[in-house]
Amino acid sequence: MNIKKARGLLGLAGAVAGAVGAFSGFRNARAKNDKLMLANAIASIAVAITGAALAARALRKDELA
Repeated sequence: MNIKKARGLLGLAGAVAGAVGAFSGFRNARAKNDKLMLANAIASIAVAITGAALAARALRKDELA
């Protein structure tokens, strides 16, 4: 396994971990009906999705090269 692929896999794992935390925050915000926490959770989910997409793209580019 080369360094680029390992970096992509670590990025993907980090994005998944971030998504788990973001969804947990989302559930807590909805349970408490806290709009600020809900906005934060939604932004965190967007960050996790973007991170996963970037990691997946990096992995695909590595396979094509």
